[in-house]
Amino acid sequence: MEHIRAHVLICAGTGCVSSGSKKVEAALRNELAKKGLDKEVKIVETGCHGFCEMGPLVIVYPEGVFYCRVQESDVPELVETHLYKGRIVERLLYKEPLTMEKIPSYSEISFYKKQMRMVLANCGHINPEVIEDYIAEGGYEAMGKVLSTMKPADVVAEVKKSGLRGRGGGGFPTGMKWEFTRNAPGTKKYVVCNADEGDPGAFMDRSVLEGDPHRVIEGMAICGYAIGADEGYLYVRAEYPLAIKRLKIAIKQAEDMGLLGDNILGSGFSFRLKIKEGAGAFVCGEETALLASIEGRRGMPRPRPPFPAISGLWGKPTNINNVETFGNVPQIFTKGADWYASIGTEKSKGTKVFALTGRINHTGLAEVPMGITMREVIFDIGGGIPEGKKFKAVQIGGPSGGCLPEELLDLPVDYDSLIKAGAMMGSGGLVVMDETICMVDVARFFLNFTQSESCGKCTPCREGTKRMLEILTRITEGEGREGDIELLETMARDIKNTALCGLGQTAPNPVLSTLRYFRHEYEAHIKEHRCPAGACSKLSGYNITEACKGCSLCKKACPVGAITGEVKGRHVIDQEKCIKCGACMAKCPFKAIIKG
Repeated sequence: MEHIRAHVLICAGTGCVSSGSKKVEAALRNELAKKGLDKEVKIVETGCHGFCEMGPLVIVYPEGVFYCRVQESDVPELVETHLYKGRIVERLLYKEPLTMEKIPSYSEISFYKKQMRMVLANCGHINPEVIEDYIAEGGYEAMGKVLSTMKPADVVAEVKKSGLRGRGGGGFPTGMKWEFTRNAPGTKKYVVCNADEGDPGAFMDRSVLEGDPHRVIEGMAICGYAIGADEGYLYVRAEYPLAIKRLKIAIKQAEDMGLLGDNILGSGFSFRLKIKEGAGAFVCGEETALLASIEGRRGMPRPRPPFPAISGLWGKPTNINNVETFGNVPQIFTKGADWYASIGTEKSKGTKVFALTGRINHTGLAEVPMGITMREVIFDIGGGIPEGKKFKAVQIGGPSGGCLPEELLDLPVDYDSLIKAGAMMGSGGLVVMDETICMVDVARFFLNFTQSESCGKCTPCREGTKRMLEILTRITEGEGREGDIELLETMARDIKNTALCGLGQTAPNPVLSTLRYFRHEYEAHIKEHRCPAGACSKLSGYNITEACKGCSLCKKACPVGAITGEVKGRHVIDQEKCIKCGACMAKCPFKAIIKG
């Protein structure tokens, strides 16, 4: 029997793969073979660790040493120093940005300290393509317990007792949704997993499917048993090829072990899963449009009621939850509903996974208990704002969410608090913005996304968002008019009240929230023809201040001859000639040139 003295875990999630982790793995296998260590050191491909900005990531056990930004060229030293001589490679350790302290263990890194990894517990620690790894961590215990000791009604009651709410956007109570589907008349019912994650900057569902697919499968099977369904669909966008690949492997493995298929674990319960690849339409994240797409029709929403729980896939009762929601289910049954309900706040139980993107030091995935403040997420976990810039706002909830200002940083992250503040939990996209970002342009960006992704079925969404986008574009180009702000507010509220589906109803949220908290920026654009952030090119220019020493470096750098002035005298920029390239500002050694 081989004696394994070390395990090397290499992140093989999409982020690390794009950073070169596959090359690191190949080099590692080759180097271990050269040293004769290939029989003693086992390499394990894992899913995403969440610390995407620091990839490729490598963890060496039994020591648990965490190495970041490992490249192919680092492998010989890593093998020689650590795996052969038993010494840590100091230069590959993570360094805290403020103290520059080197941290060897991932649990001591600030990014992970305040996290509570429940759905992401296995991501980065098991091989997602090996079912035995999942079982070794307690996988399928929940399903075994449910099928052997509980009645379907008891399963629904336990989920209701846990307080789990849907993690896909609206936060509807999961147990209640299961109960509606269970009580709906009919013998044929379906379970559907919505993995059509389409928000800009969101990759939570993708990472769970890539790193721990069996967790989602187990959650769906438990749901199938609870509601009386024998068939389920995973609706995954085709842009997630690695997630789809690992799901297919996981489904086949579960079938081979008798954990999917007929008469699972001798219980008499049968359940099968199929994968439906979506074409990437954002509107297919809306449940009725998603169902239409599975049926082979164009993905367009329909009026509700009837809700899918009564008439869903092919007219049959259907329960739809997203990836993260199903990922929460197994632990409710292994650890108990009371345990789960003890985490979070009174009305928002458990944890939430966020994708941290934008102007933040530590981009990646973070799973935190409900009720944590936005400040803790952005500054304690996310490491704050890079380059010493000042925090300005955070967009939470994707294109359907809202922008929250600095004064709301201590707002607890839960469903009700965010809605009250004009935002929403959404699926968990979190985009951080610094002082250089124009909030009017942010509203324009998100509205442009939702407008282009509108299916066009209803007039408020199709035409209303287009008119709003035209107004926002005019404002950012210096052509804003008196009354534009009031018109935007009126149109936004009309669209929210009359659009057919959730996409249209929430599309105006970024506009309404930026008007609520950053109205002064709209007014500056319209009344003063000025962009306070200096981000809108047609409203911003470069100016030379009194700090100018007359060195003429800016004059020499200007490609269009827009700068005049004598040596040792203050220079001036001709705004008519200036093409706003920024070459002058980049060259000035005295920081005498400002943008605005």
